Amino acid sequence: MRIPTRNGVGPSRVSLPAGPWPTVLDFLLERMPDISRDEWLHRFNHGLVLNEEAQPVVATQAYTPHTKLYYYRHIANEQVLPTKASIVFEDEHLIVADKPHFMPVTPAGRYVQQSLLVQLKHLTGNDDLVPLHRIDRETAGLVMFGKRSADRDAYHALFRDKAMHKVYEAVAAFNASLKLPRVHISRLQPDELFFRTQEVAGEPNSETRISLLKTEGTRALYQLEPISGKRHQLRVHMMALGLPLEGDQFYPTVLRGPDADEDFSNPLQLLAKSVRFTDPVTGQAREFHSAMRLSIAL
Repeated sequence: MRIPTRNGVGPSRVSLPAGPWPTVLDFLLERMPDISRDEWLHRFNHGLVLNEEAQPVVATQAYTPHTKLYYYRHIANEQVLPTKASIVFEDEHLIVADKPHFMPVTPAGRYVQQSLLVQLKHLTGNDDLVPLHRIDRETAGLVMFGKRSADRDAYHALFRDKAMHKVYEAVAAFNASLKLPRVHISRLQPDELFFRTQEVAGEPNSETRISLLKTEGTRALYQLEPISGKRHQLRVHMMALGLPLEGDQFYPTVLRGPDADEDFSNPLQLLAKSVRFTDPVTGQAREFHSAMRLSIAL
């Protein structure tokens, strides 16, 4: 049975293994200790925890192994972001949205209703929307969503087969001695800090074309074209050239962790500016551009 979306949010699923827990609440408290007892009780009391038949479960229900529970994420007093997303393009197959800085693509951390996916579900009434790719919460710009499950594999293949031409813009210091344009190639892997990425020795797995677009004194606007799609690739590649992006809270040093309070006055100067591809469903040539701007713009 399909578990329905509620208030724009799809359910999360947890499998119940064999174990000693007397109630489902006891299991959830041990399995997910970051969620408080009061929060779980709120979810149970508001019908936000369901069984496999999509029926509400009570907190005192006896634990039954080898079954599944579904629950809806809920954040009390969720912070409202200062800027809303907009839709750049929509047809029967595809939505292209313009995401502001600080907004996650999907529910994560402190944001559920403020996430791009949930906002678009509310805006369009389409609970079947699925993001076809991701950009960092800190990054602004274009994100594509599939509207129909039958089309998703075709659109995902654009990214998997590197048939999607993506262009980013970024603001960093200007270094007149650095020869541009250039291609930066390196091996990236997760850092000891789970939310960072680092360059290491070894066979390259990431590639970025970097060009200079405009200078303003000691600062410059760069064009970045990722050939691969590793996490934080553009931020780490620019840092490796001695050009960490303005507003970056993670690189080269951590100024503010992922759970710290937001500083909306200092957004990361990275923008997913444009995408170009041949639509695999309609066969049409597509090109879309973000209307958002960085602190230096053409």
